[in-house]
Amino acid sequence: MAVICPQATPAWSALSAQVLTNSFLGISSANTPIYTPLGANWTSNVTAAGPLETEDCLFLDVFVPEQILARANSSGYGAPVLVWIYGGGYVGGNKYNNPAGLLAESGKLGDAEVIYVALNYRLGALGFTSGPSFLAEGGVSNLALYDQRFALEWVQKNIHLFGGDKDKVTVFGESAGGGSIMHQITAYGGNKGPAPFQQAVPQSPGWIPVQSQSYQENIYQKFLKLTNSSSLAELRNLSSEAVIRANAQQITYDPPWGGYVYGPVVDGLFAPLQPGQLLAQGRFDKSIRVMVGHNTNEGTYFTPPYANSTERIASQLESTLYNIPESSIDYITNTLYPAVFDGSQGYTDNYTRAATIVTEGIFTCNTNYLSTGFHNKTYSYLFAVPPAYHGFDVAYTYYTGGATTLLPTGVTNRTVAVALQEFITSFAKNGVPEAEGVKKFEMYGPDAKVLELNITGIEEIHDSNASKRCNWWQKALVS
Repeated sequence: MAVICPQATPAWSALSAQVLTNSFLGISSANTPIYTPLGANWTSNVTAAGPLETEDCLFLDVFVPEQILARANSSGYGAPVLVWIYGGGYVGGNKYNNPAGLLAESGKLGDAEVIYVALNYRLGALGFTSGPSFLAEGGVSNLALYDQRFALEWVQKNIHLFGGDKDKVTVFGESAGGGSIMHQITAYGGNKGPAPFQQAVPQSPGWIPVQSQSYQENIYQKFLKLTNSSSLAELRNLSSEAVIRANAQQITYDPPWGGYVYGPVVDGLFAPLQPGQLLAQGRFDKSIRVMVGHNTNEGTYFTPPYANSTERIASQLESTLYNIPESSIDYITNTLYPAVFDGSQGYTDNYTRAATIVTEGIFTCNTNYLSTGFHNKTYSYLFAVPPAYHGFDVAYTYYTGGATTLLPTGVTNRTVAVALQEFITSFAKNGVPEAEGVKKFEMYGPDAKVLELNITGIEEIHDSNASKRCNWWQKALVS
């Protein structure tokens, strides 16, 4: 079904894209002015919803190779299944990536191919509204996570009709998709039985940790104000157009640089704690097999170029990590990430220091939590093809063949693209990532082994996230 869920893009993202473009062209962005959100109001200008954008968006697509569908009614036969959960900061995205390359690669290593499923889930205010008043009025937090769960349960009940095996389901996704998968692995603190999938490939899993009830309440009250409503009941009586417009206004004009307003929250039910905490406590589905990946420079896109002093880094932390205690800001800037630029800390100036904080605190430490939570019996890779910014690996996951490009937003190295696709599809088929002609993909293990995918080769390295810094972030002391 060709529809997308109501969505929007924060205004700061256009500035960030320009900064990254400047960097690629060798142009300095040092004079970029400090970004101050305009703040949404009911007159804020937003683009009208497109013809595909609708509240009635909860559909999924199933792509089935012809030979699998032909055997759908054969007893004892079932093909492996890949289920994609898209990213987009929990406020954007859709299910329309082209899986042709993945499906083609799945048939190369052995004769088994895979079924591909892609799902929509609600975004922004429609998927992640929360807060005390919202709950008291009958609302449910983290609706988008329930959307995903329902779709995965649908796959369990129905994929056999397409020739699939419900016991060979691998869920994969990038950024918010990867973060969603971590929430699915730790759903209900592991107290409601097995997850509706057997394997997971979270790629660059990330979210801004939100536990503060006051922050959630403020976001809900702002949405009510934008719609001239006073309750959830009144919101439900509004037109779709009014709800979609307010959602776009809030997402576009309220977030600071690097923020999105909406995302998963600790709700005491689906998400009883942050996933990192639940993994540390053993409160998750331990039967799942995991292959996890991250990029070298995850934080660059989310870090303003003017974050060039300890004071500005502290200010950035305060604006993006909602309700972060002053003591945590002090510990982050003085102890975890001190102003030491000799290379020993993994950064050489204040800007890369700020970007490293985002890289680890929001994204890459999450991959370490998964590996240690599963007793190091995971597979972990690092996407390092320059510039290896957040999201730049998606083009490689969905490579469809043909010529490479010099543009870093596309596929610049075919070897890495094919290897990544073979790792994903072989993992889906037999639980072990394999690719022809490259180094064997070893388990993470006690030595914290990570397979680096780079234009210089595919080699094994030590995981830099096996560190005291990630140990601190896992305690969730920032909200």
